[in-house]
Formats: sequence, C-alpha cells, structure tokens
Amino acid sequence: MVILIGGVGYAGKTLMAQKLLEKYKYPYLSIDHLKMGLYRADINCGFTPESSTELISEKLWGILKGIIMTNIENKQNLIIEGIYLLPQYISELESEYQKHIISFYLGFSEAYIKNYFHSKIISNRSAIEERLCENEETLESYILENKMLKDLCSDAKVKYFEINENYEKEINAVYNWIAEELCT
Repeated sequence: MVILIGGVGYAGKTLMAQKLLEKYKYPYLSIDHLKMGLYRADINCGFTPESSTELISEKLWGILKGIIMTNIENKQNLIIEGIYLLPQYISELESEYQKHIISFYLGFSEAYIKNYFHSKIISNRSAIEERLCENEETLESYILENKMLKDLCSDAKVKYFEINENYEKEINAVYNWIAEELCT
C-alpha cells in the first residue's frame, strides 16, 4: 500500500508519517528531502527552494509518480508526505494503481488558524525536523493557503481533513480512518 499525505505546511504531515512508520513499519519519503536532494545535485534543475509550490510540484510529480507506480508494482509499502503533492495529480494515476493508494490532505479551518496560529501551528512546526530556513507565514497568507488547498481537494474529489477545534482529537480520527482504509 502507498499512503500519500498532502496538506499545508505545519499541519503535521511529517509527524504523521513518522508515527505511521512506527506503527505499520512502512518507510516514508519526505518530498522536502527529494526537493533539496535534486536542487543540491543540480542547481539548474528548474526550481530553487524558494520557488512556488506549484512549480516545484510540477517538476517533482513525474518522479513521485514513478516512485508510487514502482512501489505498487513491486508490492512494497511506502508513505510519501509533503506540501508538493497537489490533489490534482492524484487523479492522473491509472485505476489499477489507485486501488493500492490511500491519499488524503490535512488543513485547518479559518477559525482554528485565527485562534491558534502562533500558539499551536507555528510553535509546532519543527516537531520532527529542525527547519533551518523557514518562510515566515502571515496569518492572512496561511488562511488563504488553507482555503486554496481545501478548494483544490474539493475540485479533485480527494479526501480532505480539516482541523477545526481540537488538533489531537481530530488528528486521531485521521489515524482511525487510515487504519480502516488499510483493512479494506
């Protein structure tokens, strides 16, 4: 099974991937690591670390799609997580691959962002990885980013989990959903 975790920055994708690795023993790939590996190997790769999410996503999708397909063909499990996994790309995978994929996206409601932007979202951004060069998000840009992702997920008809009030309780519901999906 291949588990694809997309979502906005600071939603807990890497932490979730780490916990899923510990529980199910599925290795995971951080798309951020792939991005930086490609850029450090060839600074003329077509993007920089500061390029737009859309540009980096476009440049990385062919590689990610190949990794996903190869893992499924070889009957191997893998978790892939990152902001560069855009919802519109998931539907590009043929149906024979789709049945071996669990994909979903994580985001926050506007109310949650307004209530907890600094105290819970930004303060937890390095829960798993120490982030060396962070772009400083503004409250307004982060609200817009979450709304845009929610709309993209709706348009692409992919699973979207929105944290509204209680992060721990609502993220546990995501873990339960994953467990159910793995059993089907």
